[in-house]
Amino acid sequence: MSYVIGTYECKIDAKGRVLVPASLKRQLPAMAEGFVLKRSIFEPCLEMWPMVEWNKMMQKIGKLNPFDKKNDMFIRRFMAGVKEVSVDDAGRMLIAKDLIEYAKISKEIVFTSKVNIIEIWDKEMYESILVEEVDFDLGELAQEVMSNISFDE
Repeated sequence: MSYVIGTYECKIDAKGRVLVPASLKRQLPAMAEGFVLKRSIFEPCLEMWPMVEWNKMMQKIGKLNPFDKKNDMFIRRFMAGVKEVSVDDAGRMLIAKDLIEYAKISKEIVFTSKVNIIEIWDKEMYESILVEEVDFDLGELAQEVMSNISFDE
């Protein structure tokens, strides 16, 4: 598994093209395989999944019983707006208009790491969500989320 590190700001043009920052591009595994771009479940942003990570997720989702109504609803919403994308030889990526509208992306965007995927945010929205999240206690959240994980591996 590959992990991406960092937060990168860049601009998007009127056609939805983004020049992927060189320092981020160097971290992206197997770029020739491409990526999947999708709506985030919890936030008004996009998620960029390296194809290898997407395939792992599809194997897990493929095990869900599609005749269970909750599973069917989840699959439909999880897959809504999914697009396969690639980075061209010039280092550009095209973001589809429906995804730009979903994430309320304007002229400046932020690529930020989220372990094995990358979130893509409108810059103002990203900065505002970081300010909103100041009201929680990170130490308390870390204890709740991480305390049951084994670090002996």
